[in-house]
Amino acid sequence: MKIHSTLLTASTALLLAGGTVLASDWPAYRGPTHDGLSAETISSTWPATGPKVVWKVPSSAGFSSFVVADNECFTLELRSIEGVEQEAVVARNAADGKELWVQGLGTVKINDGGQSGAKGNEGGDGPRSSPAADGGKVYTFSARLVVQCWDAKTGKEIWKRDLAKEHHGANISWMNAQSPVVEGNLVLVAGGGPGEALLGLNKATGEVVWKGFDDKVTHATCVPTTILGQRQVVYFLQSGLLSVEPKTGKELWRYKFDYRVSTAASPVIAGDIVYCSAGYGVGAGAAKITKDGDAWKATEIYRIKGDKPLANHWSTPVLKDGYLYGMFQFKEYGSGPVKCVEIATGKVMWEKAGFGPGQVILSGNNVIALGDDGSLVLIAAKPDAYTEVARADVLDGKCWTTPALANGRVFVRSTTEAACLDLSSKRAAK
Repeated sequence: MKIHSTLLTASTALLLAGGTVLASDWPAYRGPTHDGLSAETISSTWPATGPKVVWKVPSSAGFSSFVVADNECFTLELRSIEGVEQEAVVARNAADGKELWVQGLGTVKINDGGQSGAKGNEGGDGPRSSPAADGGKVYTFSARLVVQCWDAKTGKEIWKRDLAKEHHGANISWMNAQSPVVEGNLVLVAGGGPGEALLGLNKATGEVVWKGFDDKVTHATCVPTTILGQRQVVYFLQSGLLSVEPKTGKELWRYKFDYRVSTAASPVIAGDIVYCSAGYGVGAGAAKITKDGDAWKATEIYRIKGDKPLANHWSTPVLKDGYLYGMFQFKEYGSGPVKCVEIATGKVMWEKAGFGPGQVILSGNNVIALGDDGSLVLIAAKPDAYTEVARADVLDGKCWTTPALANGRVFVRSTTEAACLDLSSKRAAK
């Protein structure tokens, strides 16, 4: 079924625009519409022992999230392949967790002289990028800027493009963490050199459809969206936000934003408002997007500098009825709060400590939060007060990955293990 998603509400966040996926799939980083929103209804009543564990398996290192498509799930792990430790794409049966195939992506060394060794930040090396699944194919973007396409059933390589070797790409600290984004017939990536920093690749062949720009990249994954009736892709680069037309790469608008050390959270779009945030003292900001004829403009609404109150280190918030919900903190491992923030003003409505730099998604009226200690928490998406609906400890290890929700099941992983939990609603199944 082919459908073009244009709206931003959870009730209409059904399918990846231009892709061919099931409504119950979670085929990309942060879901079918790249914004962490799911149209599925889940159970808000959990047993005292927590949701039923469908399966749990060891999962080696890294912070790559699961994607789920056609009864399979995929992620990147650190594996020893033929005696060489490297990042690898791992395919599993979504029903029982059985490993189906593994393909190496190349060696990876992400530690950078000790910056990432702060107390509470001992997650270790490993992949940061998540795969994308579309039309029976799986796309990966390695730490060394290599884009590859694999057959989802067999793991056979279909095509490969090395941005460092073929497009003068230069890597950044902690190496690449962006996830590939499938938009229509293209795979969108960033990381090439001058004049080809952004690339639109034919998803069937890997050939370059368009390329352009000199901007230096960050760790943030771009977001396809629709603003004022125009389909576009918003990148969060070292120069700030850059929106382009996905089919051609034509620039639409820019919003200048500070960069310091690392930017990792993706932008969030609420109609004609675009929010972005980074750590290392940068803080958060939002811009209103307008259009006059063919001329686009981004006008800043607010800029709140510093790591408090609105820094999003690598945890991208979700949006519900004009409010952001997510982990707003910087290097507060194990203790950082989840907050509710009005996107139009930056006003903090409430906050609750104890989550660290975990990740969130949204299902209906509930935020599904995975704390960095492996706790899975259901929070009511309401701006009046923090209301905890359910909680369970589900994983050991460090959890900086985004949950994936598909067919009533949530797929989660840490630096040591991966699990599938049943959150299906009996009422919804009737």
